[in-house]
Amino acid sequence: MSFDQSVIEEFRANGGKVGGPFEGGDLLLLTTTGAKSGTERTTPLGYVRHGDSLLIVGSNLGAPSHPGWYHNLLAHPVVRVEVGTETFEALAVPAEGARREELFGHVVRVAPGYGDYQVRTTRPLPVVVLERAEPDAWEGPREVHSLADKLMEVHTWLRAQLRQVRAEVDAHFAARAAHHGPGEPPGPGLGLQIRQRCLAFCQSLEFHHSSEDAHLFPGIAGYHPHLADIFDRLRDEHRTVADIQGRLVALLADIGIADPRCFRAELDRMSAELNAHLDYEEESLLPLLAEVPWPPALRTGLAEAVDGDRLRA
Repeated sequence: MSFDQSVIEEFRANGGKVGGPFEGGDLLLLTTTGAKSGTERTTPLGYVRHGDSLLIVGSNLGAPSHPGWYHNLLAHPVVRVEVGTETFEALAVPAEGARREELFGHVVRVAPGYGDYQVRTTRPLPVVVLERAEPDAWEGPREVHSLADKLMEVHTWLRAQLRQVRAEVDAHFAARAAHHGPGEPPGPGLGLQIRQRCLAFCQSLEFHHSSEDAHLFPGIAGYHPHLADIFDRLRDEHRTVADIQGRLVALLADIGIADPRCFRAELDRMSAELNAHLDYEEESLLPLLAEVPWPPALRTGLAEAVDGDRLRA
């Protein structure tokens, strides 16, 4: 058994407490999705609190390269976090520029060893903020009794994420336009915060549509074959939205040379297409799903299609 695996098992068996070199320290388990493999990998990491946020540092003990978990979260921003006896999902956002300097200063004051790791390497150690979602802030159904309610919960989350992405993009462009005086203006990139949120949104939307195409639509069609034309249209719209998602991801691939105007145009187009698609899907499907209880007494492919669609927190 590897050292990390022994720590993970001890952590989970003792409510987040471990002995040895980590005894008495602040330790969490971070589960990321492999950038290339697509498989989950769990890593024990020290963390530092900053207000309501948790900060982790890609120190890699001062090695010249970033740790594997950091590359994973850049490819798949939604991560799972275990702290004590609590488990939740979060958006992993590396800090940049002055904010990174501020947060790293806070980390070093709390845990001076990270300063020693920084001295050992020429690369700036990444400081990653784990942003926990707050579902109570949603404007969706407060109680979920039917599959229609569950679908609306997913749609409400998707709309909220899209609005948040747009608000951050607008704030970024406003800051660039307002920059005056000495010093370099904000760079042409959209920033890692926007990149991570956009990528998480695109990946969640892709999962939602894939689940609908593979499970939800065939399940309903089995009882309502006369709705085949509706499902064909929805699948066509899924392909249209996926094409726009692909362009957004391509723009985000090299954040340093991303064209903000092009990005905003794609985001506007995607917003319009997505909202029209969700409106049509709700008009077509909600009456059919209103009588299907949630949670179901017996798990089915139809029910599973929307159970894990949104970023769970």
